[in-house]
Amino acid sequence: MSERGLILVNTGNGKGKTTAALGVALRAVGQGFKVLILQFIKSGNGYGELAGLAKLGDQVEIRSMGKGFIYYKRDEVGEVELARHKEAAQTAWHTLVEEVNSDTWDLIIMDEINNAINYELIDVNSVVDMLKNKPERLHVILTGRYAKPEIIEIADTVTEMNVVKHAYEKGIKAAKGIEF
Repeated sequence: MSERGLILVNTGNGKGKTTAALGVALRAVGQGFKVLILQFIKSGNGYGELAGLAKLGDQVEIRSMGKGFIYYKRDEVGEVELARHKEAAQTAWHTLVEEVNSDTWDLIIMDEINNAINYELIDVNSVVDMLKNKPERLHVILTGRYAKPEIIEIADTVTEMNVVKHAYEKGIKAAKGIEF
């Protein structure tokens, strides 16, 4: 096997995209990797992964840089709200590029970046260019719904999460410790 870092994508409408990436982060830390998780949409309020990852020590760092979830139907988001999200996503993007180029990390998880691209908060071509020019050894995971064909094409592994059944459909609210 080569020492080339992999590009993985977790996408689809089903639950588990971030959860799967966090599982890889746990595995990576267990192998002595240094991991950065940069959250593009999540604002860092009330997510269990923040407290859980803090217990892993300085091998993993998580930065929630978003303004919270935005609706999946773009036409339902007002221009002021969209501008707020775009500003936060651009700040996160610049941070990501800086961290990728630092060659400090073994694994970087770009949580919800596919949603940020879908909402045109970040340019897909810029992301593709960054992926093509990342340090050779760096592993990356891109999560979020609506992965663009350009992202899927450059990826080494793409996993699509599909909903078969979800508790929400029965009126069951998101469960603490399971979904957040």
